[in-house]
Amino acid sequence: MSETSPARRITPLLGLLPFLRPYLGRWIAAFAALAVAAGATLALPVAFRHLIDLGFAAGNRGHIDRYFIALFAVSVVLAIATALRFYWVSWLGERTTADLRRAVYDHVLRMSPQFFETTQTGEVLSRLTTDTTLIQTVVGTSLSMGLRNAFLLLGGLTMLIVTSPALAGYILATLLAVIAPILVFGRRVRRLSKASQDKVADASALAGEILNAMPTVQSFTREPHEAARFDRAVESAYAAALQRVRARSWLTAVVILLVFAAVVFVLWLGAQAVMDGRMSAGELSQFILYAVVTAGAVGAIAEVWGDLQRAAGAAERLMELLALQSPVADATAPRPLPHQGDGIRFDAVQFAYPSRPDTPALHALSLHIRPGEHVALVGPSGAGKTTLFQLLLRFYDPQGGRIVFNGIDTRDAALHDLRAQVGVVLQESVIFAGSVADNIRYGRLDASDAEVHAAATMAAAADFIDALPEGYDTFLGERGVRLSGGQRQRIAIARAILKNPPILLLDEATSALDAASERAVQQALDNAAHDRTTLVIAHRLATVQQADRIVVLEHGRIVAEGTHAALLDSSPLYARLAALQFAEGPVGG
Repeated sequence: MSETSPARRITPLLGLLPFLRPYLGRWIAAFAALAVAAGATLALPVAFRHLIDLGFAAGNRGHIDRYFIALFAVSVVLAIATALRFYWVSWLGERTTADLRRAVYDHVLRMSPQFFETTQTGEVLSRLTTDTTLIQTVVGTSLSMGLRNAFLLLGGLTMLIVTSPALAGYILATLLAVIAPILVFGRRVRRLSKASQDKVADASALAGEILNAMPTVQSFTREPHEAARFDRAVESAYAAALQRVRARSWLTAVVILLVFAAVVFVLWLGAQAVMDGRMSAGELSQFILYAVVTAGAVGAIAEVWGDLQRAAGAAERLMELLALQSPVADATAPRPLPHQGDGIRFDAVQFAYPSRPDTPALHALSLHIRPGEHVALVGPSGAGKTTLFQLLLRFYDPQGGRIVFNGIDTRDAALHDLRAQVGVVLQESVIFAGSVADNIRYGRLDASDAEVHAAATMAAAADFIDALPEGYDTFLGERGVRLSGGQRQRIAIARAILKNPPILLLDEATSALDAASERAVQQALDNAAHDRTTLVIAHRLATVQQADRIVVLEHGRIVAEGTHAALLDSSPLYARLAALQFAEGPVGG
């Protein structure tokens, strides 16, 4: 069958149980308040019946006063119970949503980069905001409304039968006609809700991508083009939402029409019974009120069912995200990493990126990096240099071979312990929307101000930081937009220096600097690299001529290694790269 049963359609909501279970006591309190409020509502028609039959009809003023006091007392109980129910369920909605958002975000933070190869960050943000808001609506509002109206429906039906079994029989028969449209339209609402949420996620993903690339968009004057793309995405989301709204509108209209048509017909029969003396006026009034309560409950349940359908779609998307497992799993019984050993070994490492499984990035590559050695990786773009960095950090695991750190396979070590050994400065430095000090202290959160300043000095960043309006407290803006490329790079270098790791990975760390800053930072990096293992990805060979060893890669293989002078004679590829870069000057050793 292409369609599953309505019950199965909301089963994704069961995935929320782990988030609801810790607050069982509050759920019980909310349920108790809900039951009291529903009970008070169901007591009102009985009070009206006695007021009419024993008060107005009998002309007994004492009965009239007594039942008006009873009505007021019931209304007080109803008000207090309703307020408590609203507070508790709203609290539960906010608390559950906060827990769910935190769980999803924590889970995403632990996913390997492979996850982000196929998932846009805008889609993740949509799930964190739009989908969790739908869950909040259900947990904090719709669920309690649904339970309250279920109480009223069952209680109302029971009291209808007690008041007049014959008329109640007609009511029950007509209610069966209401169930069919709820099932048919409810199924369609859920399908359209998921489609609508997907369209919103697409629009969010597009907006996130473009807003992160504004300099490129504006430099190519593509603002109208991108605005038109977003317009199309928004209109598509609007069209999907409109279909969902239409379906819910039809559902509400059909249910209300059928329910009230049935109620009017049954009440006409009741009026005939009063005229014939088979019912009292009070009993008919009681029956009318219970019929109204029952009809209102059915209409409310129909609307809540639509909310549940939408929330089920949101829960399904969130549970799918939480169910995803990172292909790079932490070791179940991690082995401690020794502080000393024979360094880093790549043993016959075979690797292809998951998004390009048929294009190997490394071919049975073997490389030994001794402790304290300064090794430069050179080669054309796509040779596999950055891939070595990503494998060492265990952003990915190789499909063949292994990577060993001081005698321990990196897959047998805790991810945190492994990455704590490594400091990284990438070619495109990452700056967070915080102060200068916050960005540098990201390397070691417990570092003192003096240590932060010392790291900035070593990275040749102290002078320009002191010149900023608020020095180290200057807010840098999102992605460091207030800094030049060279300044951002020096902040990133200071961050890595502050971490003080035994291994440094430098991906052309001086590429964004001017000549004067490059010399200063290169000296700082040389100081930072003292007595620690350093791997440098170098595009400009002038920066690595003094490396202990230069490893030349091409098409994922090591084609040569040695010193700068030796490689000029032994490696045609290295000699060609050197000739291209030093064409205007002597090729020195």
